Amino acid sequence: MTYRLQKIAILFILVLSYSANAQVKNWTLQECIEYAMKNNISVKQSELDAKATDIDKKLALGSFLPTLNAGASHSWNIGLNQNITTGLLENQTIQYTSASINSSIAIYNGLQNQNQWRKAKIAQLAAQYQLTKMQEDISLYVANAYLDILFNKENLKVQQAQLAFDEKQLNRTQELVNAGSIPRGDLLDMKATIATDNQRIITAENALLISRLSLAQLLKLDDFRNFDVADVNIEPTPSPVMAQTPEAIVEKAKEIRVEIKIAQANLDIAERNVKIAKGGLMPSLTGFYSFSTRASYSDQVTGFVLDPVNPTTIIGQVEGTGQNVVQPNYLPVFSKAAPVFDQFSANKGHNFGLELRVPIFNGFSAKGNVERSKVNYEKTKNAFDQAKLDLELNVYKAISDAKGALKTYEAALATVEAREGSFNYAKEKFEVGLMNAFDFNQSQTVYVTAQSDLIRAKYDYIFKSKVVELYFGIPIIQKQ
Repeated sequence: MTYRLQKIAILFILVLSYSANAQVKNWTLQECIEYAMKNNISVKQSELDAKATDIDKKLALGSFLPTLNAGASHSWNIGLNQNITTGLLENQTIQYTSASINSSIAIYNGLQNQNQWRKAKIAQLAAQYQLTKMQEDISLYVANAYLDILFNKENLKVQQAQLAFDEKQLNRTQELVNAGSIPRGDLLDMKATIATDNQRIITAENALLISRLSLAQLLKLDDFRNFDVADVNIEPTPSPVMAQTPEAIVEKAKEIRVEIKIAQANLDIAERNVKIAKGGLMPSLTGFYSFSTRASYSDQVTGFVLDPVNPTTIIGQVEGTGQNVVQPNYLPVFSKAAPVFDQFSANKGHNFGLELRVPIFNGFSAKGNVERSKVNYEKTKNAFDQAKLDLELNVYKAISDAKGALKTYEAALATVEAREGSFNYAKEKFEVGLMNAFDFNQSQTVYVTAQSDLIRAKYDYIFKSKVVELYFGIPIIQKQ
């Protein structure tokens, strides 16, 4: 029974191990780039910047529309106050309610609204260009990190193959030492070589781990330990773009590259800012309309009656006769306040008209804004010219780097072929006892180094040729 339980436990562990391994996804380059476009933080920031320009465009459109605002208030006046409904001073608590609607529209403001609208559309386009630029940059970063993983994988395989070969040579050397064919020092040299091989494997494994971590961070993946790329054999092929002249590649880049489009959009925005600032020096005409009404909750005067206690009041005497001059003494007759909505209807009022504002002197602010915008335009124009120069320089540098990488790859390929022949010759001499282990290990080390250099040169050339293709309008991956 115990043996059966042990078999079940072992089977369960194997199933769990298979499930864990099945969760490791091997990503293709296209999958990595597409995932980065959706999850990379820098791309997300550029997308938010683009959304912000959409909001600015809506705000610029809203400046053509009239404003409409409504307001209401309710207040308590305690003490001697004038009733805004009756006009009388009353020592009491009076409640008031008022409501109003106000609207205005800019009829003319130096074409600032139109220029703000055009500026917002250009800024929206510039944000889209910037998003495209960020996506292309991230694509390059992802491709470079992806190729770095492939390089480290191939390099690790080379080191592991070399270790396997050296272990066989160690066994062979042990046999020769036991037979007395070679000195014991050769055996020690082979053991030292095995130790060195293990160190190189550890270094190669660490480099592979770091490269996987770098790509996982670009993709914004948390579990990079279960992340890996698909094992693909990418061989360098001549790029058709490299057959073009550098001048043709530069002209093509100036037509399609977003760096120039971004600089041109920024220049157009700066030009609109100058026009907006100049609009602040011009008169503005605004139309306005307002509606207001009010109501009071205090008693209202509906009439007057003679004071029964003191019906008259002496206000003087006739000169000469001494006859008193009197006037009637009336008391107001109060009644409850009229219904609120009746008061609203009776007290409503309208106010409308045109307002003309002519700037005469405002502390040099308007003129200063114009001068500042002109300076910024000149700076942006210089940045536009510099962007064209930078693009031309970058294209020539990319072409030069790609050509240099190709020559390096071809030289590394020739070096490997030569080192392989030299190593095979050294191996033959070592096996017949015509070369000691130290010299053989030196020949082997040189050969392994040449293999690593070839792998590095291969992926360096692949990446740099892709950069040139990108300047010519060929994306890193073709969209399916």
